Amino acid sequence: MQNKAYKFRIYPNAKQATLFAKTFGCTRFIYNQMLADKIKFYEETKQKLNNTPAQYKQEFEWLKEVDSLALANAQMNLQKAYNSFFRSKSVGFPKFKSKKKSKHSYTTNNQNGTVDITEGKLKLPKVGLVKIKLHRQIPSEHKIKSATVSKTPGGKYYVSILTEYEFTQPQVMLSKDRSIGLDYSSSSFYVDNQGTRADYPKFYRKAQFKLAKEQRKLALMKLHSNNYEKQKVKVATLHEHIANQRKIGHTS
Repeated sequence: MQNKAYKFRIYPNAKQATLFAKTFGCTRFIYNQMLADKIKFYEETKQKLNNTPAQYKQEFEWLKEVDSLALANAQMNLQKAYNSFFRSKSVGFPKFKSKKKSKHSYTTNNQNGTVDITEGKLKLPKVGLVKIKLHRQIPSEHKIKSATVSKTPGGKYYVSILTEYEFTQPQVMLSKDRSIGLDYSSSSFYVDNQGTRADYPKFYRKAQFKLAKEQRKLALMKLHSNNYEKQKVKVATLHEHIANQRKIGHTS
């Protein structure tokens, strides 16, 4: 079996965006709360604590408002990091997640069709049908395993859908007649044995002046003022635009 991820932009309505924000917050909270309890238990007993999100729902009832699988995945991520520390001290102890610095995202699993794409919309547990931009279709033979919803600093929402499918490694026959030689070039990345150079677009260099200008504006503004927060989003959006240009390989 082989896995493949597909990333799409999604467009939640106001109610769905609010639920996403709650889920981001709840997964961060349960991660931090469980980590704090693990630390306290270890300090008192020198033993590992195997706690679960279900143990916290009675005390913190608002955890019931979000997708339980998102909380379960937060637990799995914490447990993996926690176990890695005990196996190898060089890995480092798990750190608490910061509201400002941590990535706004959560992962849910597909259980009997709870995550699906139907009629041009993405189906998610608790959230329902979300508008999605399908720039390519997921093959019918691919089975959806999970979906990770994320929000960028610029306020855009994305979903990364992990699929599983049967895969047979094809036999590749190399042909000397169709092969070329490549030499590294600092100015154009490579030059082949025919003298052809890579004509790749230099996105960052073209946008460097604009980015520097917007960053200078940000540096001169009063920290955490309304204008500062707006400019911060503008700089983040420009960073995302440049990163996306590099990924998709065109200048749009």
